[in-house]
Amino acid sequence: MTRSFTLVQLRYFCTVAELENMTEAAVALKVTQSTLSSAISQLENAMEVQLFTRLHRRGLRLTPAGRRLLRSSLLLLEEADRLPETAREDGGALVGELSVGMFAPLAPFRAPAVLEEFEREHPGVHLSFLEGDQEFLRRALRDGKCELALMYDLGLGAELPRRTLQQVPPHVIVAADHPLAAEPEKPVSLRALADEPFILLDLPHTREYYLSLFKMCGIAPMIRHRASGYETVRSFVSRGHGYSVLNQRLHHDLTYAGSPVVRIPIAERLPQIEVLLVRAAGTRPTLKAQAFEEVCLRIFGLAR
Repeated sequence: MTRSFTLVQLRYFCTVAELENMTEAAVALKVTQSTLSSAISQLENAMEVQLFTRLHRRGLRLTPAGRRLLRSSLLLLEEADRLPETAREDGGALVGELSVGMFAPLAPFRAPAVLEEFEREHPGVHLSFLEGDQEFLRRALRDGKCELALMYDLGLGAELPRRTLQQVPPHVIVAADHPLAAEPEKPVSLRALADEPFILLDLPHTREYYLSLFKMCGIAPMIRHRASGYETVRSFVSRGHGYSVLNQRLHHDLTYAGSPVVRIPIAERLPQIEVLLVRAAGTRPTLKAQAFEEVCLRIFGLAR
């Protein structure tokens, strides 16, 4: 006999899954921890599966069954949130929460514009971004911490559904007083920079991409510094500590260090990075996720 469950239990479950901590989830939901723990236990009994693995002093982790339930719960709760509008026949405006992953170097370029456009069109949805590197976002999609992610085509499995939004070629950046800065429109070969110190954007999968560009040119860069922050790399370059190779380009050349960098095209034909909108495998996108995709297509100039 199938036991019943409630929408409240599902909402509690989704919050615990997001925070991976019963105490923090109880605070966020404004309920006692015993109430929350009881609700999760009742839901596990109703589903006849274990939803979380309890880790000593490390919180909770979703089991495979928990991840499957989380993906389905998002769709069910979205439909439940829309029931009042459906009953009133007042257009069925989107409401609720939407969590989207965002590759950290992309966030300063795209997150503000996407947020502004999405909130203007869907004021009833609370959009939040989960920022991190490629591997962090891949795990977040797998674990149901975000429905979608804006990220690069680096280190992704073939099973992840994706849509290409943009292709971005690599370029070199140098300090304003570097000899190459005198002719910024003249392409430079990476081989010509082989003996100069290199500043590497050192993120999982990203570093492998940049190092592969040098390997294609038959050289190895002289890595002087490694930095996990996009702006840290630009600031190091602007103060003359070396050159770097990046893809995204700001609308201005100033850095946090107060000095500019100069962008120079690369002479070799090298692989571009693709900016993707990715969702978890085996999921059906919610209406909020579909609305987010439509906003991205317009911002990236791909809307029909």
